[in-house]
Amino acid sequence: MAHYDADSSVETAPAHWAAVEELFGTKGEPSRCWCRWFALSSKEWASTSQEDRRESLKSAFQGSPAPGVLAFRDGGPIGWCAVEPRVNYPRLKRSRVLKGTLQGEDNKISLWAVTCFVVAPQQRRSGVSASLLSAAVDHAFKNGADVIEAYPVDTDLRTKATAAELFHGTLSLFLAGGFHVVSESVPGRPVVRLSKGSTAD
Repeated sequence: MAHYDADSSVETAPAHWAAVEELFGTKGEPSRCWCRWFALSSKEWASTSQEDRRESLKSAFQGSPAPGVLAFRDGGPIGWCAVEPRVNYPRLKRSRVLKGTLQGEDNKISLWAVTCFVVAPQQRRSGVSASLLSAAVDHAFKNGADVIEAYPVDTDLRTKATAAELFHGTLSLFLAGGFHVVSESVPGRPVVRLSKGSTAD
């Protein structure tokens, strides 16, 4: 069921394919990546087309739960946040960002990951990402997550970060949402976590 955030004009809900397809459109990075960067290995990424990636994301909606959440305003989709069990993102296993964490944790706890934000250009800097993160946290915990992890950009250190880099979300966004830093193998790219039932482990 959808819920409303502090801005009552923004509605959030588990994603459905038709609205994701509408939001990503046919131009720009979302329509090229289709949020498959972390879901595909480097070799798989190199061998896939935009259409392959689109079909890959579409297939993720065939099961339950949805692989992300959406934000809507006036009935139209304005934002997406990808959140799934970390095991669904094989590229993370080789990521330098995760070097300081235990890779085998996926087998011991239900560890989910927030990997991507897409916000419509005209809706940016209006609190949509915060609404999406709140919805992603609710979605993950309701579907069995024990811990939620993310890999944001610390814009205080990476002052020249581009929009292409900020799809991970900003550190300030996650800290405001109750996450805390657990490692930082790559300067400016900390790993943050939130445990179920608390704002700290």
